[in-house]
Amino acid sequence: MALSVAALVVFQLAGDFLVRALNLPVPGSLVGLVGLTVALVVLGRVPAALGKVSGGLLRNMMLMLAPAVVGLIDNFGRVREEWLPFLVAGVAGAVITLGVTAVILQHLLRRQAGQTDTGAHSEAAPTEGKA
Repeated sequence: MALSVAALVVFQLAGDFLVRALNLPVPGSLVGLVGLTVALVVLGRVPAALGKVSGGLLRNMMLMLAPAVVGLIDNFGRVREEWLPFLVAGVAGAVITLGVTAVILQHLLRRQAGQTDTGAHSEAAPTEGKA
């Protein structure tokens, strides 16, 4: 489990390093997350310990968002002055997230249905040949 936490930290630090070294206009943690995703795709699976650690982090996501909420409340005067861009960014972000999630879910459901159908046909074919 400690190695899984270390892996998450290493990918985040590597992302931060790349952002600073290449002067990229994106957060280092995002670059680290993309790197972790690529590594897991190449590996072809999520190690059990990493899944357990990341699941624990996701279950406690609100604790990680609390500083952002405090910052928002602390700067409420500015949000009140610039409410329109804030509202547009929030709504657009939610719509984009919902759309991407729906497309990915639809793709995964089709993929799962294709694997189920393929598995059912491959098991049924030999039985029919023997009869």
